[in-house]
Amino acid sequence: MRSAFEPVTAAPRGAAVALRLALGVALCIALCGDARADGGASEPTYGRVAGDVTLVAAAGGAIASGGPRVEGELRVRYLESAGLFATYEDGSFAGSNADPQRVLAGGLELRPFFLARWLKGHETEQPLLDLTIDSIGLELGATLVQPSGASFGARTGIEAGLGVEVPLASRADGPWVGLHGGVRWSDEALASGRVNGASDREGYLAISLAWHVVVAAHVVDESDRLPR
Repeated sequence: MRSAFEPVTAAPRGAAVALRLALGVALCIALCGDARADGGASEPTYGRVAGDVTLVAAAGGAIASGGPRVEGELRVRYLESAGLFATYEDGSFAGSNADPQRVLAGGLELRPFFLARWLKGHETEQPLLDLTIDSIGLELGATLVQPSGASFGARTGIEAGLGVEVPLASRADGPWVGLHGGVRWSDEALASGRVNGASDREGYLAISLAWHVVVAAHVVDESDRLPR
């Protein structure tokens, strides 16, 4: 029986190449961009408080101990500090014999660094560095898993992970490269302590290209308005 954390040699090498390219583009933009074109200091929130809610849509791939899968994400965050996420992974779209074949996950995301660093004046005014550090977040959610040969949702469980995102521009809005990884456990594995393959316990790393939009949803107070 294969261990749930056995390396997956079938994972596409192109994912690593794409990630290096995306990170290289991000570094180039950060060094050569016009974030400080006016010769002054950058606005330290980089547009993150232009609204109270950030909407995120992303697509990419997941490299997991059970096999590679195509992945999509939807995220909603309040003040870039806490929010909800939903992800879907499908091995059939990647031409993979991954087990589990499909995974649907959703839960809570907590980003503790942004407000703490900004309110205390600890932002460096370097957009790439500040936005990347502040994007580090903890993720905890529930999963619906389709093991190979079974129906979708045949196995339920939980996942715990860590995420970080790198901006491809100097503001909160726009394109980002995301990395989200962690471990998933089935309810059966948690209850019995027995692991029968990756559908019971699986490590994963999702690499995605995302688009962020900051909107003023007035979640706390419908009557509040941004100063003009």
